Amino acid sequence: MIALLQRVSAAHVSVDKKIVGRIEKGLLALVGIEKGDTEQQTQRLLERILGYRVFGDKSDKMNLSITDIKGGLLLVPQFTLAADTQKGMRPSFAPAAAPAMSEALFNALVAEAHKKHSHVATGQFGANMQVSLTNDGPVTFWLRVTPKR
Repeated sequence: MIALLQRVSAAHVSVDKKIVGRIEKGLLALVGIEKGDTEQQTQRLLERILGYRVFGDKSDKMNLSITDIKGGLLLVPQFTLAADTQKGMRPSFAPAAAPAMSEALFNALVAEAHKKHSHVATGQFGANMQVSLTNDGPVTFWLRVTPKR
């Protein structure tokens, strides 16, 4: 399971010109689900997202997490993160989990996030979304939690 984290001062996602999720200061997490991912990866990825220290402390050192600052979390499903881009000029989506499995795991991630964090917004699984953000920094990290083999 993959999350592309972007520290933002604001972000929102729209479907059919209607905003379906919005946050102010916090993290935008684009989430890709790969074959073999389970709820174990969901739990670990959420733990990392909520605990990842990417916000500045009083000395402007990245020492604070989204939990520490009580920031917003915008979770957006993005199957293209699971693409194989190693060869050729067209990505292969063979590593991506099947849509039904991806949707179930994304929904599990969202449900758990709502239990553990006060401000969670989401995109819409399977929709053509427009994501707008103001990347703060810019600060962007790629997190990956792989299934144990």
